[in-house]
Amino acid sequence: MNNTSLKHIIKQYKPALIATRSNQLKPHQWRALRAIERCRTPKSGQLYVQCQDCAHAHWSPLSCGHRHCPNCQNHEVNQWLDRQQQKLLPVDYYMVTFTLPAELRPLVWKHQKLIYSLFFNCVSSTLKSFGLNPDKLDGDIGLTAVLHTHSRRLDYHPHIHVVIPGGGINKTRKQWKKLKGKYLFNEFSLAKVFRARFLTALKESSLCAPHKLPEKWVANVQNVGKGLSALKYLSRYLYRGVISEKNIVKNENGTITFKYIDSTTKKTAYRTLKGEYFLYLMLKHVLPTGFRRVRDSGFLHSNAKHLLKLVQLILQVKLENISLRPRAKFLCPLCQSEMKIRIIQHASRSG
Repeated sequence: MNNTSLKHIIKQYKPALIATRSNQLKPHQWRALRAIERCRTPKSGQLYVQCQDCAHAHWSPLSCGHRHCPNCQNHEVNQWLDRQQQKLLPVDYYMVTFTLPAELRPLVWKHQKLIYSLFFNCVSSTLKSFGLNPDKLDGDIGLTAVLHTHSRRLDYHPHIHVVIPGGGINKTRKQWKKLKGKYLFNEFSLAKVFRARFLTALKESSLCAPHKLPEKWVANVQNVGKGLSALKYLSRYLYRGVISEKNIVKNENGTITFKYIDSTTKKTAYRTLKGEYFLYLMLKHVLPTGFRRVRDSGFLHSNAKHLLKLVQLILQVKLENISLRPRAKFLCPLCQSEMKIRIIQHASRSG
């Protein structure tokens, strides 16, 4: 087994992680660790498959399917792309990013589920308010928001990315208004309004914000282009895991070295951590059980399909009906014919 694979790293450093961090991780994070450790092994379940032509048969281990496993997201990315293609509009797309200041992170970590929900609500309401501005779009916008909790260095860094098509629906006039130019909203104004709403939401939830919070928070607006190419770019960005195995470059002397792109210099940088601390940082970003990290709103919400179809009709969008693609078939290693599942052996509950 490659010593930089996550399975090997977990096997090697899990005892040290338990010894040093057993009380600092939550049950759902330990469950994620076990799932990744068992992924594509018989402990995750396996199928007995047989070729329809040459009768060759073998057992094939299943993936764990955990949403935080870096080896189990490809199918989900493809399905997201398929869904978004059905919502595609011939306009510029924008990605807006809201980041919580470092001073708030201890409070967020302590009340993750509640504050992450407040975070989503305040981001959504802020953007919708800006969309309704008569001097801008003067209409209801559509958005897809996703929560990330990690920086490129794997540190705890909660932020939300929002994908917005450049246009809005004025329901009073029953009119679609396309955004003019390449400019969406003012970043500084967005950050100011979001800050006020988020702090109010914390207060209303009986949570006390720390003293000496910065007056200026961060919001970033980026034009990401049009059409399918923009969606493919966003799918890679939105669905990237905490770390890809290909970015783990070294495992030696009790340490893990991984590479990342520095957001300031745009150059490849490296970070070396103790093996058990690397696992701890990776698991810190496992979200609470049942929490949805991707949310649609406005005319992109699943309940607004009819409204979106009207917009596409107005904009003369011609889309082919795309059914969600199935998972990859099992192919015979001898003759490449399709193999059929004969026996399903479910995952072990032990460990």
